[in-house]
Amino acid sequence: MTSPKRKAPEGDERLRQENLSQVVEREQSRLLRFIRRRVADPADAEDVLQDVLYELVEANRLLVPIEHVTGWLFRVARNRIVDLWRKRKPEIAIDDGTGWEDLLPSPDDGPEALYARRVLLAELETALAELPDEQREVFVAHELLGKSFQEMAKETGVSVNTLLSRKRYAVLRLRERLQDVYDEIEGDLS
Repeated sequence: MTSPKRKAPEGDERLRQENLSQVVEREQSRLLRFIRRRVADPADAEDVLQDVLYELVEANRLLVPIEHVTGWLFRVARNRIVDLWRKRKPEIAIDDGTGWEDLLPSPDDGPEALYARRVLLAELETALAELPDEQREVFVAHELLGKSFQEMAKETGVSVNTLLSRKRYAVLRLRERLQDVYDEIEGDLS
């Protein structure tokens, strides 16, 4: 008596049909370019790529269903990049000589960098002006003037949690507003 064949999960068929090494060979250079555009340090970019490929091998080994391998790889890469950014979240300190402007392209890096810097600064100024007053004030005080939330709470009489919430909403709005500008500049420089 033969046992019924166990059907492979539907979405996993493409990965099963292709040799894993063929998938890696086909997608590795595109994936690395994608990662390098978002991660400044080449060693970190390589580490992210290796993490993504390791996850692909593990997913294949564990029979995890993957419907679109390319999309899955880029989604995992984005997640690893975000994890890296969270681990290395820059501390913006105005008083020690480094500031938020250090996060912008240097004007000494050529005409493309100067252009990108000008566009980003202009868009940041416009985006800040579009924020509700309470959010803008908290964001500017914390990020640009280097004030602590405790200082702001004492000055304004508003709770630290409220200030944190206002800053969070400001950051989310700025991120959303400036993402298109960033993507456009990134495309122009590529």
